Amino acid sequence: MREILAKYFKGDGVIWGVVILLSLFSLLAVYSSTGSLAYQSQDASTATYILKHFSLLVLSLVIIFIIHNIPYKYYSKLSQLFVVIALVLLLLTLLMGTSVNQAKRWLTLPGIGLTIQTSDFAKLALVMYIARILSVKQYKIGDSREVLGYLFIPTIIICGLILPANLSTALILFATVMILLFIGRVRMKYILGFVGIGIVLLGMLIGGIMLTGKEGRIATWQSRIEHFMDGEEAENYQVEKSKIAIATGGILGKGPGNSTQRDFLPFAYSDFIYAIIVEEYGFVGGLVILFLYLFLLYRAGVIVKRSTRTFGAFLSIGLALLLVIQALINMAVTVHLIPVTGQTLPFVSMGGSSLLFTSIAIGIILSVSRSVGDEPANKKKKERKDE
Repeated sequence: MREILAKYFKGDGVIWGVVILLSLFSLLAVYSSTGSLAYQSQDASTATYILKHFSLLVLSLVIIFIIHNIPYKYYSKLSQLFVVIALVLLLLTLLMGTSVNQAKRWLTLPGIGLTIQTSDFAKLALVMYIARILSVKQYKIGDSREVLGYLFIPTIIICGLILPANLSTALILFATVMILLFIGRVRMKYILGFVGIGIVLLGMLIGGIMLTGKEGRIATWQSRIEHFMDGEEAENYQVEKSKIAIATGGILGKGPGNSTQRDFLPFAYSDFIYAIIVEEYGFVGGLVILFLYLFLLYRAGVIVKRSTRTFGAFLSIGLALLLVIQALINMAVTVHLIPVTGQTLPFVSMGGSSLLFTSIAIGIILSVSRSVGDEPANKKKKERKDE
């Protein structure tokens, strides 16, 4: 059995383990947290939602398996095309996207009726592109014109297109790129300059929108920040119920399926699923989830250390950072360390689009780890041939 698994499931075995454990937590938590959703719907039951989510998880694992068998080097050239596609999709989303809570984040594909969150694809595309530029321009990275033209402008445009409907995603993506630039040995003065210009542009955009009198999402951002700073928990129903769930979970939790706050907590199956996990599995379960994501980042670091090619190293650590930062933001919101953002817990929360692109990211990381694992063997074969 072990030989069969080793034959077909290649790459970092620890990352495969993390994926399987997150999948199990996802199944249990979604099954427990969709009870209220089924109650509100007259045409569906809990079994309907869990079967749908199970199908999506199976599809996600299939996607990971397929992607991890594709050599990661192909993503280098494809990243340029992906960035262009991402720009087009983001523009279409702003112009004709599906609006929910004054935010146009989703694009419904005509004919098939499939709805995707285009920012998920844009995140993958930009990280791939930045990894390519850092590897290709490694010896010219000290040139300010190279940095500005190839790294900063695409980052600002993509983050700027995501920002109006999804501020938190834009900030997470921007922060990930800045960390990736630091790892890629871009001069600190350029990175700080990027951050400064980004803050100025964000301020100008918000100021311009407020002057027009069409605040839209800005009023929501302002309200969330004010409630967080003032500590007005009673006015933030989600945070209040989330903290109750965590507090009543204790050390070991109430046990699988015994959550009570799932009936009161909005989006318990997506944005606040971590609260349900802590309530049912306690402080220990919450720590396990946290360490699984941190271990994913650690293993990506191991891949970087072992990799002999810069593109693979930047690609794996960039995608891992993207997933782990999003996970940490989700957990921080749940325990009320930061204002509500609407970020899901990668590979755990219920949702098709997020799960799909998270699977692609994990598949690419495994693809890099697979080639890193093959490098010593290939090197030995070459040495034997030379002899």
